[in-house]
Amino acid sequence: MAVVAGVDFGTLSVRVTLVDSECGPVGTASGSYPLHRRREDPDFATQSHADQMAALAVAMKDVLASTGISGDSVQAIALDTTGSSVIPVDEHLEPLDEYYLWCDHRAHAEAEEITRKAHSMELEAIKWCGGVYSHEWGFAKLLHWLRHNPGKRESFATALEHCDMVAATLCGVKNVRDVKRSVCAMGHKWMWNPKWGGLPSEGFLVAVDPLLKGIRAKIGGEYQTSDKIAGHLSPEWAVKLGLRAGIPIPVGAFDAHWDAIGSNIREGDVVNVVGTSTCIIGIAKDAQLVPGVCGVVPGSVHPGYIGIEAGLSATGDIFEAIAQRAGTRVHELSKGLETFKAGQTGLLRLSWDNGDRTVLVNPELGGVTLGWNMVSTAQDELFAAIEGTAFHTRIILERMAEHGVRVDRVINAGGIPQKNEVLNQIYANVLNKPVLIPAGLPTSLGSGIMALLAAGIYKTVEEAQAAVCLPFRTVEPDHHSAATYDQLYALYKDIYFALGQRDAAAAPLGRVLPRLREIATAARQVKA
Repeated sequence: MAVVAGVDFGTLSVRVTLVDSECGPVGTASGSYPLHRRREDPDFATQSHADQMAALAVAMKDVLASTGISGDSVQAIALDTTGSSVIPVDEHLEPLDEYYLWCDHRAHAEAEEITRKAHSMELEAIKWCGGVYSHEWGFAKLLHWLRHNPGKRESFATALEHCDMVAATLCGVKNVRDVKRSVCAMGHKWMWNPKWGGLPSEGFLVAVDPLLKGIRAKIGGEYQTSDKIAGHLSPEWAVKLGLRAGIPIPVGAFDAHWDAIGSNIREGDVVNVVGTSTCIIGIAKDAQLVPGVCGVVPGSVHPGYIGIEAGLSATGDIFEAIAQRAGTRVHELSKGLETFKAGQTGLLRLSWDNGDRTVLVNPELGGVTLGWNMVSTAQDELFAAIEGTAFHTRIILERMAEHGVRVDRVINAGGIPQKNEVLNQIYANVLNKPVLIPAGLPTSLGSGIMALLAAGIYKTVEEAQAAVCLPFRTVEPDHHSAATYDQLYALYKDIYFALGQRDAAAAPLGRVLPRLREIATAARQVKA
């Protein structure tokens, strides 16, 4: 028997789980930190590195205390984080600003510029991230920061993904040249791939904006999969965490990717990590390009496979917003939804409240609900929103399957499926497939599995999964409801592509939501 620590940094809190090599999870604790938003700029979302690290120390000490496990017995620690969450640092790894969090969307103009230039220069990398570079990704956020912080450019040494910054901090790294970078993070968000020699060329980056001159070298270094070691816990952080100095820390990854590992993913599985947003994760030994799917990267989820990532920009956040507008909470508004029938509300809702991550990759969209009548309620909208996120998920899974990605099983992971049985049943009905739900929360269990590998306790991901992963329960589709949803899905699909694109065929519809956004932005900038 051996014990390791798995850590998951989420949007609002960090969770630490102690994992026994034979029994699986034995205890968990969390620590919260603030998300900084601005009402005058809804695209703004930042977070403090210091706040996050303080919360980690609280959560680690709490889980050790609650389980009675000695910190000296913990043999490794592994960390996953949100992404793309980007922090600019100086040469000593001191932050120059807060993280541009994954949900910070200020860089949509920069993303459009990168996309246009990539297509005009026939950059191969753009094809491998779905044909569109996203405002949620690294180069766009870094360029936005460089443009808006001229006084800090001289001190800028590099930008780090959240998972790499946390690992480097715990290892006591003080020089940017000693940082290990995650293949998962850099492959999915920074167009890194060994196929074209790593990052996009200097010539391409400078063509996007001269401010990116020299950035390729500054984002250089050692890129590794998560079966490699980033370093060892420093004495300083060993004291803060209550652990033993010198234990190994593997190269990190994104939270959803390791949630998939913790959900016992196999080739042919698709894991829906349903939380504030949804990440949709698959793995394959061989994979081709998937238009509109934001990442096909070797070694990103499982070191021995090609990782495929897609997702929705908002899921739980949409449910929360509907409840808040109704002056209540999601839990209260959900009471009675189990009696609703497929399509009974007459509403069709598109889940674009935070833009579209996949397959349109369009940040200019906004939430749409069609079919309102004089007696429609907030509860009707919530039910339609759950249906809408399921329809959107079906759009994505069909796109993946059309391009050779096997979709044999669907696993609903993340926090929401653990407490929302209505959502699980709707997903099974809309997808017309059995949906598997882990018998417990797999968040941070994937980190624990990678920590077990780092400690040398297991040799493969599969060995560790067999020992510690949670069993599944299955939600079967109701075939009558599935037939109704097939009819609704045909309508959803038509509206999704007509309203979500600016092309000539959809021009009358495709310009409506971007113009609403432009008008709203202009109005916010008018001084009283």
